Amino acid sequence: GIMGAMEEEISSLIGLLTDTQTDHIGGRTYYSGKLNHQDVVIVFSMWGKVAAAITVTTLIELFQIQELIFTGVAGAIHPDLNIGDVVIGTRFVQHDMDSSPMIPKYELPLIKKTFIESSSDLKEQAADIIQNMLEENHLHQLISQDELDQFGITKPSLFIGEIASGDQFISNGEKKHQLRAAFPELLCVEMEGAAVAQVCDAFHIPFLIIRTISDCADTHAEINFVEFIKEVANKYSKAIVNKLMC
Repeated sequence: GIMGAMEEEISSLIGLLTDTQTDHIGGRTYYSGKLNHQDVVIVFSMWGKVAAAITVTTLIELFQIQELIFTGVAGAIHPDLNIGDVVIGTRFVQHDMDSSPMIPKYELPLIKKTFIESSSDLKEQAADIIQNMLEENHLHQLISQDELDQFGITKPSLFIGEIASGDQFISNGEKKHQLRAAFPELLCVEMEGAAVAQVCDAFHIPFLIIRTISDCADTHAEINFVEFIKEVANKYSKAIVNKLMC
């Protein structure tokens, strides 16, 4: 299963499919076919934790996927990250989960976990592929210099670590500071990954979540976001997923 957090990202991937067929389920279109001779199903998750959970559950239950790749964008929380960097998630937390005082803040009710770990084999495979792509400036071959200059992208780096999810678009410094204080090792923040991780964990499905940094989760986030998806993130997703499926 391949999920994209933005419609533009999956459109570029759908173009790579052969033997394509479509299924319309729950307001989503699932595109089945072959990508580099492997059977895949590609779908736009829609935004937010509930929407993403619905989508990945459908992939597991109806399409019987055996692994999941989820791509999207994220806002940087760690100060070392820059626009254009790529993050592979190692563990995921819902930063808006709070059932205290009955349950410790951020802990998932009843399952007694705060973080969901991703699949080590998929992480290692992805890290090798993405690092090679970055070292060879492969992504620069896909994106014009004008587009790179527009977003201040010079030499993108790969980061591997913690991602937080919540049903909020983070675009102010105070919230960013709160997240950094709560999760000192946090790299970035988005709206779906932790929910996808929780569903995959419940069904014992190996999963990989990759995020491209689109903004710095500050007052400039909304200015750069839409254009970045169109000009950069969809090209990142297409190249990375295509390599992963070889």
